Amino acid sequence: MNIKTEIAESLRFSWSALMANKMRAILTTLGIVIGVVTVSLMSMAIDGVSKSFLKSISSLGSDVLYLEKNAWMDNEDWWKRRGRRDIEMYHARELNRMIGDRYILSPFAHQPCSVKYRTESVSGVFLEGCTAEYAVINSYTFTEGRFFNNNEVDGHRPVCVLGNDILTALFKGAEAIGRKIKINGVNYEVIGTMDKRGTFMGFSLDNTVYIPVTRQLSDFAWRPNVSIAIKAPDMRNVDEMTEEIRGAMRKVRRLEPGQADDFAINKQEVLLTTFNKVTGVIASAGLFITGLSLFVGGIGIMNIMFVSVAERTKEIGLRKALGARRRTILLQFLMEALMICLWGGIIGLGLAWCLKPIINLYIPASISFKTVAFALFISAATGVISGYIPARRAAKMDPVDALRDE
Repeated sequence: MNIKTEIAESLRFSWSALMANKMRAILTTLGIVIGVVTVSLMSMAIDGVSKSFLKSISSLGSDVLYLEKNAWMDNEDWWKRRGRRDIEMYHARELNRMIGDRYILSPFAHQPCSVKYRTESVSGVFLEGCTAEYAVINSYTFTEGRFFNNNEVDGHRPVCVLGNDILTALFKGAEAIGRKIKINGVNYEVIGTMDKRGTFMGFSLDNTVYIPVTRQLSDFAWRPNVSIAIKAPDMRNVDEMTEEIRGAMRKVRRLEPGQADDFAINKQEVLLTTFNKVTGVIASAGLFITGLSLFVGGIGIMNIMFVSVAERTKEIGLRKALGARRRTILLQFLMEALMICLWGGIIGLGLAWCLKPIINLYIPASISFKTVAFALFISAATGVISGYIPARRAAKMDPVDALRDE
Protein backbone atom coordinates (compact mmCIF):
# COMPACT_ATOMS: atom_id res chain seq x y z
CA MET A 1 0.00 0.00 0.00
CA ASN A 2 1.53 3.36 -0.99
CA ILE A 3 1.51 6.45 1.23
CA LYS A 4 -1.37 8.14 -0.62
CA THR A 5 -3.61 5.13 -0.11
CA GLU A 6 -2.60 4.94 3.56
CA ILE A 7 -3.43 8.62 4.11
CA ALA A 8 -6.81 8.25 2.36
CA GLU A 9 -7.62 5.16 4.42
CA SER A 10 -6.50 6.88 7.65
CA LEU A 11 -8.75 9.86 6.89
CA ARG A 12 -11.70 7.54 6.33
CA PHE A 13 -11.13 5.62 9.56
CA SER A 14 -10.56 8.87 11.51
CA TRP A 15 -13.76 10.43 10.21
CA SER A 16 -15.74 7.29 11.11
CA ALA A 17 -14.30 7.33 14.64
CA LEU A 18 -15.18 11.03 15.13
CA MET A 19 -18.71 10.54 13.83
CA ALA A 20 -19.17 7.60 16.21
CA ASN A 21 -18.32 9.88 19.17
CA LYS A 22 -19.71 13.27 18.07
CA MET A 23 -20.21 14.82 21.51
CA ARG A 24 -16.73 13.85 22.67
CA ALA A 25 -15.22 15.28 19.48
CA ILE A 26 -17.16 18.55 19.87
CA LEU A 27 -16.13 19.02 23.51
CA THR A 28 -12.51 18.23 22.65
CA THR A 29 -12.59 20.74 19.81
CA LEU A 30 -13.74 23.56 22.15
CA GLY A 31 -10.29 23.90 23.74
CA ILE A 32 -8.70 24.42 20.33
CA VAL A 33 -11.47 26.81 19.27
CA ILE A 34 -10.80 29.06 22.29
CA GLY A 35 -7.06 29.05 21.64
CA VAL A 36 -7.45 29.81 17.92
CA VAL A 37 -9.98 32.61 18.58
CA THR A 38 -7.51 34.16 21.02
CA VAL A 39 -4.50 33.92 18.72
CA SER A 40 -6.55 35.15 15.72
CA LEU A 41 -7.93 38.18 17.57
CA MET A 42 -4.48 39.05 18.87
CA SER A 43 -2.96 38.76 15.39
CA MET A 44 -5.83 40.74 13.83
CA ALA A 45 -5.45 43.52 16.40
CA ILE A 46 -1.66 43.75 15.98
CA ASP A 47 -1.96 43.72 12.15
CA GLY A 48 -4.72 46.34 12.22
CA VAL A 49 -2.94 48.64 14.65
CA SER A 50 0.33 48.26 12.71
CA LYS A 51 -1.31 49.15 9.39
CA SER A 52 -3.15 52.09 10.95
CA PHE A 53 0.03 53.33 12.63
CA LEU A 54 2.14 53.00 9.48
CA LYS A 55 -0.53 54.83 7.49
CA SER A 56 -0.62 57.57 10.12
CA ILE A 57 3.13 57.86 10.47
CA SER A 58 3.54 58.17 6.71
CA SER A 59 1.89 61.61 7.00
CA LEU A 60 5.01 62.80 8.85
CA GLY A 61 7.14 62.01 5.81
CA SER A 62 10.34 59.98 5.95
CA ASP A 63 12.16 62.93 4.37
CA VAL A 64 10.94 65.49 6.97
CA LEU A 65 12.76 66.37 10.19
CA TYR A 66 11.13 68.10 13.14
CA LEU A 67 13.39 70.43 15.11
CA GLU A 68 11.86 70.80 18.56
CA LYS A 69 12.68 71.67 22.15
CA ASN A 70 12.34 68.05 23.33
CA ALA A 71 12.65 64.62 21.73
CA TRP A 72 9.49 62.61 21.05
CA MET A 73 10.72 59.61 23.02
CA ASP A 74 13.00 61.30 25.54
CA ASN A 75 14.57 59.32 28.39
CA GLU A 76 16.50 62.32 29.68
CA ASP A 77 15.85 63.43 33.25
CA TRP A 78 13.05 66.00 33.51
CA TRP A 79 15.20 68.36 35.59
CA LYS A 80 17.69 68.55 32.72
CA ARG A 81 15.01 69.08 30.08
CA ARG A 82 13.18 71.81 31.98
CA GLY A 83 16.15 74.15 31.63
CA ARG A 84 16.09 74.07 27.83
CA ARG A 85 15.35 77.33 26.07
CA ASP A 86 12.29 77.70 23.86
CA ILE A 87 12.77 77.64 20.09
CA GLU A 88 11.55 81.04 18.92
CA MET A 89 10.71 82.61 15.58
CA TYR A 90 14.06 84.38 15.33
CA HIS A 91 15.77 80.98 15.62
CA ALA A 92 13.69 79.78 12.66
CA ARG A 93 14.57 82.89 10.65
CA GLU A 94 18.30 82.50 11.39
CA LEU A 95 18.23 78.83 10.52
CA ASN A 96 16.34 79.57 7.31
CA ARG A 97 18.97 82.17 6.41
CA MET A 98 21.75 79.60 6.91
CA ILE A 99 20.24 76.53 5.18
CA GLY A 100 17.04 77.68 3.49
CA ASP A 101 18.48 77.62 -0.02
CA ARG A 102 18.90 73.82 0.25
CA TYR A 103 15.86 72.74 2.26
CA ILE A 104 12.21 73.74 2.74
CA LEU A 105 11.67 75.04 6.26
CA SER A 106 8.58 76.11 8.21
CA PRO A 107 8.15 77.03 11.89
CA PHE A 108 4.86 75.88 13.38
CA ALA A 109 3.00 75.87 16.70
CA HIS A 110 -0.26 74.28 17.75
CA GLN A 111 -2.85 74.28 20.51
CA PRO A 112 -6.55 73.46 21.05
CA CYS A 113 -9.18 76.07 20.29
CA SER A 114 -12.88 76.59 19.59
CA VAL A 115 -14.30 78.02 16.36
CA LYS A 116 -17.66 79.65 15.68
CA TYR A 117 -19.62 80.82 12.66
CA ARG A 118 -22.92 82.51 13.43
CA THR A 119 -24.87 79.99 15.54
CA GLU A 120 -22.62 77.01 14.72
CA SER A 121 -19.61 76.28 16.94
CA VAL A 122 -17.06 73.48 17.36
CA SER A 123 -14.80 72.94 20.38
CA GLY A 124 -11.69 70.79 20.73
CA VAL A 125 -10.34 71.98 17.38
CA PHE A 126 -6.62 71.66 16.61
CA LEU A 127 -5.22 75.12 15.81
CA GLU A 128 -2.06 75.01 13.68
CA GLY A 129 0.02 78.14 13.19
CA CYS A 130 2.57 77.86 10.37
CA THR A 131 4.01 79.49 7.26
CA ALA A 132 3.28 79.01 3.55
CA GLU A 133 6.03 76.37 3.25
CA TYR A 134 4.15 74.09 5.65
CA ALA A 135 1.61 73.30 2.93
CA VAL A 136 4.46 72.31 0.58
CA ILE A 137 6.17 70.14 3.21
CA ASN A 138 2.93 68.24 3.92
CA SER A 139 1.63 68.20 0.30
CA TYR A 140 -1.74 69.76 1.21
CA THR A 141 -4.52 69.84 -1.37
CA PHE A 142 -7.62 72.02 -1.32
CA THR A 143 -11.30 71.71 -2.14
CA GLU A 144 -11.56 75.49 -2.53
CA GLY A 145 -9.34 78.52 -2.20
CA ARG A 146 -5.68 78.44 -1.23
CA PHE A 147 -3.17 78.41 1.60
CA PHE A 148 -1.91 81.73 2.99
CA ASN A 149 1.31 83.16 1.56
CA ASN A 150 4.36 84.56 3.37
CA ASN A 151 3.27 88.16 2.84
CA GLU A 152 0.17 87.34 4.88
CA VAL A 153 2.35 85.59 7.48
CA ASP A 154 4.78 88.52 7.76
CA GLY A 155 1.87 90.98 7.80
CA HIS A 156 0.08 89.15 10.64
CA ARG A 157 -3.04 88.88 8.50
CA PRO A 158 -6.12 87.33 10.22
CA VAL A 159 -6.72 84.61 7.59
CA CYS A 160 -7.36 80.91 8.02
CA VAL A 161 -7.71 77.61 6.17
CA LEU A 162 -10.28 75.06 7.38
CA GLY A 163 -9.91 71.30 7.68
CA ASN A 164 -12.68 69.25 6.09
CA ASP A 165 -14.41 68.37 9.38
CA ILE A 166 -14.56 72.02 10.45
CA LEU A 167 -15.88 73.05 7.03
CA THR A 168 -18.70 70.51 7.28
CA ALA A 169 -19.56 71.37 10.90
CA LEU A 170 -19.67 75.15 10.43
CA PHE A 171 -20.99 75.64 6.91
CA LYS A 172 -23.08 72.50 6.20
CA GLY A 173 -22.16 72.56 2.51
CA ALA A 174 -22.56 76.36 2.08
CA GLU A 175 -19.87 78.61 0.58
CA ALA A 176 -17.06 79.23 3.11
CA ILE A 177 -14.49 81.29 1.18
CA GLY A 178 -14.57 84.94 2.24
CA ARG A 179 -16.66 84.29 5.36
CA LYS A 180 -15.54 85.45 8.80
CA ILE A 181 -15.30 82.94 11.66
CA LYS A 182 -14.27 83.39 15.29
CA ILE A 183 -11.29 81.44 16.63
CA ASN A 184 -11.32 81.72 20.43
CA GLY A 185 -13.36 84.89 19.96
CA VAL A 186 -11.01 86.51 17.39
CA ASN A 187 -12.25 87.19 13.83
CA TYR A 188 -10.51 85.40 10.95
CA GLU A 189 -11.32 85.31 7.23
CA VAL A 190 -11.58 81.92 5.51
CA ILE A 191 -9.36 81.82 2.39
CA GLY A 192 -9.19 78.06 1.79
CA THR A 193 -10.65 74.68 2.65
CA MET A 194 -8.72 71.40 2.74
CA ASP A 195 -9.39 68.03 1.15
CA LYS A 196 -9.94 65.16 3.58
CA ARG A 197 -6.66 63.95 5.11
CA GLY A 198 -7.73 61.06 7.35
CA THR A 199 -6.36 60.32 10.81
CA PHE A 200 -3.03 60.32 12.63
CA MET A 201 -2.70 57.82 15.50
CA GLY A 202 -6.44 57.86 16.05
CA PHE A 203 -6.89 61.65 15.84
CA SER A 204 -8.62 63.30 12.92
CA LEU A 205 -6.34 65.48 10.76
CA ASP A 206 -9.46 67.17 9.36
CA ASN A 207 -10.40 68.69 12.72
CA THR A 208 -7.81 71.43 12.16
CA VAL A 209 -7.72 75.17 11.43
CA TYR A 210 -4.55 76.68 9.94
CA ILE A 211 -3.52 80.30 10.55
CA PRO A 212 -0.26 82.25 10.09
CA VAL A 213 2.14 81.34 12.87
CA THR A 214 2.74 85.03 13.61
CA ARG A 215 -0.98 85.47 14.39
CA GLN A 216 -1.06 82.27 16.43
CA LEU A 217 1.81 83.48 18.61
CA SER A 218 0.43 86.99 19.05
CA ASP A 219 -3.27 86.13 19.55
CA PHE A 220 -3.24 82.84 21.43
CA ALA A 221 0.18 81.62 22.60
CA TRP A 222 1.29 82.39 26.16
CA ARG A 223 4.89 81.54 25.32
CA PRO A 224 6.87 81.94 22.05
CA ASN A 225 7.94 78.28 21.65
CA VAL A 226 7.67 76.85 18.11
CA SER A 227 8.78 73.72 16.29
CA ILE A 228 10.44 73.71 12.87
CA ALA A 229 9.62 71.28 10.06
CA ILE A 230 12.41 70.79 7.51
CA LYS A 231 12.01 68.82 4.29
CA ALA A 232 14.91 67.34 2.33
CA PRO A 233 14.82 67.53 -1.49
CA ASP A 234 15.99 63.90 -1.59
CA MET A 235 15.25 61.36 1.16
CA ARG A 236 18.64 59.75 0.54
CA ASN A 237 20.22 62.85 2.12
CA VAL A 238 18.26 62.73 5.41
CA ASP A 239 21.22 61.64 7.57
CA GLU A 240 23.46 64.25 5.99
CA MET A 241 20.73 66.86 6.48
CA THR A 242 20.33 65.89 10.15
CA GLU A 243 23.99 66.60 10.89
CA GLU A 244 23.95 69.83 8.90
CA ILE A 245 20.87 71.09 10.77
CA ARG A 246 22.35 70.09 14.12
CA GLY A 247 25.50 72.08 13.38
CA ALA A 248 23.55 75.10 12.09
CA MET A 249 21.18 75.09 15.06
CA ARG A 250 24.10 74.93 17.50
CA LYS A 251 25.46 78.08 15.84
CA VAL A 252 22.06 79.77 16.00
CA ARG A 253 21.76 78.89 19.71
CA ARG A 254 25.43 79.91 20.29
CA LEU A 255 26.37 76.64 21.98
CA GLU A 256 29.99 76.06 22.93
CA PRO A 257 31.76 72.96 21.53
CA GLY A 258 31.57 71.13 24.88
CA GLN A 259 27.90 71.92 25.53
CA ALA A 260 25.15 69.37 24.91
CA ASP A 261 22.36 70.11 22.42
CA ASP A 262 19.46 71.99 24.03
CA PHE A 263 17.10 70.94 21.23
CA ALA A 264 16.05 67.70 19.54
CA ILE A 265 15.83 66.60 15.91
CA ASN A 266 12.91 64.18 15.59
CA LYS A 267 12.05 61.99 12.64
CA GLN A 268 9.73 59.19 11.60
CA GLU A 269 12.15 56.37 12.46
CA VAL A 270 12.03 57.24 16.18
CA LEU A 271 8.31 56.50 16.35
CA LEU A 272 8.65 53.39 14.19
CA THR A 273 11.39 51.95 16.41
CA THR A 274 9.41 52.60 19.59
CA PHE A 275 6.21 51.21 18.07
CA ASN A 276 7.97 48.03 16.93
CA LYS A 277 9.35 47.51 20.45
CA VAL A 278 5.91 47.98 22.03
CA THR A 279 4.14 45.66 19.56
CA GLY A 280 6.91 43.11 20.06
CA VAL A 281 6.25 43.05 23.82
CA ILE A 282 2.47 42.88 23.28
CA ALA A 283 2.85 40.07 20.73
CA SER A 284 5.12 38.11 23.08
CA ALA A 285 2.65 38.45 25.97
CA GLY A 286 -0.24 37.53 23.66
CA LEU A 287 1.56 34.48 22.32
CA PHE A 288 2.30 33.34 25.86
CA ILE A 289 -1.39 33.62 26.84
CA THR A 290 -2.63 31.92 23.67
CA GLY A 291 0.10 29.30 24.06
CA LEU A 292 -1.28 28.44 27.48
CA SER A 293 -4.82 28.04 26.13
CA LEU A 294 -3.59 25.88 23.25
CA PHE A 295 -1.48 23.84 25.66
CA VAL A 296 -4.59 23.13 27.74
CA GLY A 297 -6.48 22.23 24.54
CA GLY A 298 -3.61 19.96 23.47
CA ILE A 299 -3.63 18.17 26.84
CA GLY A 300 -7.38 17.57 26.36
CA ILE A 301 -6.80 16.09 22.90
CA MET A 302 -3.97 13.88 24.16
CA ASN A 303 -6.20 12.59 26.94
CA ILE A 304 -9.07 11.83 24.53
CA MET A 305 -6.69 10.10 22.12
CA PHE A 306 -5.38 7.86 24.91
CA VAL A 307 -9.01 6.98 25.72
CA SER A 308 -9.66 6.33 22.03
CA VAL A 309 -6.62 4.03 21.78
CA ALA A 310 -7.73 2.13 24.91
CA GLU A 311 -11.27 1.71 23.55
CA ARG A 312 -10.08 0.44 20.17
CA THR A 313 -7.34 -1.91 21.30
CA LYS A 314 -8.98 -4.96 19.71
CA GLU A 315 -9.51 -3.04 16.46
CA ILE A 316 -5.81 -2.13 16.42
CA GLY A 317 -4.84 -5.75 17.12
CA LEU A 318 -7.10 -7.04 14.33
CA ARG A 319 -5.73 -4.54 11.80
CA LYS A 320 -2.13 -5.41 12.70
CA ALA A 321 -2.94 -9.16 12.49
CA LEU A 322 -4.27 -8.55 8.98
CA GLY A 323 -1.02 -6.88 7.92
CA ALA A 324 -1.37 -3.20 8.87
CA ARG A 325 2.05 -1.67 9.48
CA ARG A 326 3.03 0.55 12.39
CA ARG A 327 3.07 3.53 10.05
CA THR A 328 -0.55 2.88 9.05
CA ILE A 329 -1.77 2.75 12.67
CA LEU A 330 0.32 5.82 13.55
CA LEU A 331 -1.16 7.77 10.62
CA GLN A 332 -4.72 6.78 11.58
CA PHE A 333 -4.54 8.24 15.09
CA LEU A 334 -2.45 11.25 14.04
CA MET A 335 -5.07 12.06 11.40
CA GLU A 336 -7.82 11.82 14.01
CA ALA A 337 -6.06 14.33 16.29
CA LEU A 338 -5.22 16.52 13.29
CA MET A 339 -8.83 16.58 12.07
CA ILE A 340 -10.09 17.63 15.52
CA CYS A 341 -7.58 20.48 15.67
CA LEU A 342 -8.13 21.67 12.09
CA TRP A 343 -11.89 21.76 12.60
CA GLY A 344 -11.24 23.71 15.79
CA GLY A 345 -9.00 26.09 13.83
CA ILE A 346 -11.59 26.67 11.10
CA ILE A 347 -14.38 27.26 13.63
CA GLY A 348 -12.09 29.54 15.67
CA LEU A 349 -11.25 31.62 12.57
CA GLY A 350 -14.97 31.92 11.77
CA LEU A 351 -15.72 33.16 15.28
CA ALA A 352 -12.79 35.61 15.14
CA TRP A 353 -14.12 36.98 11.82
CA CYS A 354 -17.56 37.46 13.43
CA LEU A 355 -15.97 39.31 16.38
CA LYS A 356 -13.89 41.59 14.10
CA PRO A 357 -16.58 44.36 13.85
CA ILE A 358 -16.75 44.51 17.66
CA ILE A 359 -12.95 44.80 17.93
CA ASN A 360 -13.04 47.56 15.28
CA LEU A 361 -15.17 49.69 17.61
CA TYR A 362 -12.19 50.03 19.96
CA ILE A 363 -9.04 49.44 17.92
CA PRO A 364 -8.37 48.87 14.19
CA ALA A 365 -8.43 45.16 13.32
CA SER A 366 -7.31 43.57 10.07
CA ILE A 367 -7.38 39.92 9.04
CA SER A 368 -4.79 38.85 6.51
CA PHE A 369 -3.67 35.65 4.81
CA LYS A 370 -0.79 35.55 7.29
CA THR A 371 -3.27 35.50 10.20
CA VAL A 372 -5.30 32.67 8.62
CA ALA A 373 -2.20 30.64 7.76
CA PHE A 374 -0.74 31.17 11.24
CA ALA A 375 -3.97 30.08 12.99
CA LEU A 376 -4.28 26.93 10.86
CA PHE A 377 -0.60 26.12 11.32
CA ILE A 378 -0.94 26.44 15.11
CA SER A 379 -4.02 24.19 15.00
CA ALA A 380 -2.27 21.54 12.92
CA ALA A 381 0.89 21.68 15.06
CA THR A 382 -1.19 21.25 18.23
CA GLY A 383 -2.91 18.21 16.68
CA VAL A 384 0.34 16.56 15.58
CA ILE A 385 2.16 17.22 18.87
CA SER A 386 -0.71 16.18 21.18
CA GLY A 387 -1.68 13.18 19.03
CA TYR A 388 1.78 11.74 18.46
CA ILE A 389 2.31 9.99 21.82
CA PRO A 390 -1.09 8.19 21.83
CA ALA A 391 -0.66 7.31 18.12
CA ARG A 392 2.84 5.95 18.77
CA ARG A 393 1.51 3.87 21.65
CA ALA A 394 -1.18 2.40 19.37
CA ALA A 395 1.37 1.70 16.61
CA LYS A 396 3.70 -0.18 18.98
CA MET A 397 0.98 -2.54 20.32
CA ASP A 398 1.63 -6.23 20.00
CA PRO A 399 -1.25 -7.71 17.91
CA VAL A 400 -1.57 -10.83 20.11
CA ASP A 401 -1.80 -8.82 23.34
CA ALA A 402 -4.22 -6.39 21.68
CA LEU A 403 -6.56 -9.18 20.53
CA ARG A 404 -6.56 -10.71 24.06
CA ASP A 405 -7.61 -7.35 25.59
CA GLU A 406 -10.92 -7.41 27.43
